[in-house]
Amino acid sequence: MTDQPQPLKGAWGMTALLLLFMLINFADKVVVGLAAHPIMAELKLSPEQFGLLGSSFFFLFAISGIVVGFITNRVQTRRTLLVMAIIWSVVQFPMLGTVTFEMLIACRIILGAGEGPAAPVALHSIYKWFPDQLRGVPTAIIAQGSALGVIIAVPTLNWIIVNYSWHWAFGALGVAGLAWVVLWLIFGREGTLVDQPAHVGEGMVERVPYRRLLTCPSIVATCCAGFASYWGLALGLTWFTSYLVDGLGYSQTVGGNLTILPWIFGMCVVLTGGWLSQRLKKAGVSSRLSRGVLAASTVALGGCILPFVGSMPTPGLKVAVLVVGAAIGSSIFVVTPMIVSELTPQPQRAAMLAITSSIITLAGVIAPLAMGAVIQNASSPVAGYEQSYVILGGLLLAGGIIGLLFIRPEADRARLAAHTVMLPVAVPARA
Repeated sequence: MTDQPQPLKGAWGMTALLLLFMLINFADKVVVGLAAHPIMAELKLSPEQFGLLGSSFFFLFAISGIVVGFITNRVQTRRTLLVMAIIWSVVQFPMLGTVTFEMLIACRIILGAGEGPAAPVALHSIYKWFPDQLRGVPTAIIAQGSALGVIIAVPTLNWIIVNYSWHWAFGALGVAGLAWVVLWLIFGREGTLVDQPAHVGEGMVERVPYRRLLTCPSIVATCCAGFASYWGLALGLTWFTSYLVDGLGYSQTVGGNLTILPWIFGMCVVLTGGWLSQRLKKAGVSSRLSRGVLAASTVALGGCILPFVGSMPTPGLKVAVLVVGAAIGSSIFVVTPMIVSELTPQPQRAAMLAITSSIITLAGVIAPLAMGAVIQNASSPVAGYEQSYVILGGLLLAGGIIGLLFIRPEADRARLAAHTVMLPVAVPARA
């Protein structure tokens, strides 16, 4: 049939470029956790200090995400993505010299500010290439830049750390970022697809007051489930390798390479969840079931699994339970932008994606520092790690239940329609 929605020509090429963009983004995030043992040894850091280092990445992450989100309502995503990638690359190179704790924190704060808007801007960019019914798979693919960034980069970065030093691992990431900048300058383009409701007249745009969007039950509940899941992701970025090496006794080589396990499992969960969500949506299943229940139920399931990490009799079983419990709810990262996009008028989408992403990633400010404090004050490092995973389990269970109860996009879209206004286009929206 000719009226079936189709992506724009070149959409999958842009998806590939943005996948690479997110791959580098998460490789930048994971390198500190991967190098936790040598960094702590060289700089003589306590668990609380290393937790502060992990949290520092997120100090400006949320703020920059919101600011750039509003900017991207009017500025082409092609430009904002380019600027972000340049910042990521340049800030890695000071790590090649003599590094102090203060310098490392400063560079991580700057890096976090540059990477804060990455995911929402990348998704806003790709949504200008795919209609709503076809966004499940590209969203899942771009979201998997995080897993692929870890799976592909960790073995190489770990080899550099073991055979050279952690300093050179940072430098390698700077070079990778500059390579992406060159590719984007050559091949990056702006999509032209606009989500325009049929009833909106020529020269008019649809808008909903931000206070209505930010208090929408579906969006609030999605943020709660996403916040709990991102708490686990932040712990994985900062503390997972340290748990394997210092807690369970693996060597840096083995522990570093095992770091990819949660990301491999999470990638399978996200790609399967994204495909299943899109298939259900195209089949006419409600967004409540195909997006909300599908993701929130797995978040809650992860919360039920994690408290059993400490009771496992062997290190291998501890790792297996931790990997499954922490990553099984990863599909929430796919459905969150789709739910927000479904409920938000297109001219406000970049800002709302950025705001919700920033709320969710605030977990990254708290989680690494909180885990460091628990480890430092526990009876033993292993007890501290495992107490932290019990806390994570409680958060996931609570977030999943909230999602199951309150993610109802169809009902909320009808409520938001009562507060929708049509405004003339004063400045053409280029985002």
